[in-house]
Amino acid sequence: MNGNVDDSNRALLEVGVRAKFRDDSASVIAWVDTAFDGHFVFSSKLIRDLELETLVETEAVLADGTKVTLETFVAYLDWFGELIPVQVVANEGKFPLLGTALLEKCKLTVDYVSKTVVVDSVG
Repeated sequence: MNGNVDDSNRALLEVGVRAKFRDDSASVIAWVDTAFDGHFVFSSKLIRDLELETLVETEAVLADGTKVTLETFVAYLDWFGELIPVQVVANEGKFPLLGTALLEKCKLTVDYVSKTVVVDSVG
């Protein structure tokens, strides 16, 4: 899976996401966030646009140590030839975030010189 590094040095990947297992896939450009240990963070607007179904509320600890309760949703991700269910956390950030829960069995290479991002499945 290939992506790019943008002019702000964000490592970006384009992924296919579905609201339901049998739906068509929608393309989402996500910022690889190695400080986030979940699957995805999407804006409430993107969640509404994709018509994702509510999953549960979850507690999270933010980078500043603050504990918050966040609403989560379920989506299906096209990931290395498999369609897998993923948890999406609602937030109001500009970019969707892709977290390390999806990268556990992958090799992530970010080359800032050539502006490329490569994710290889190793498991």
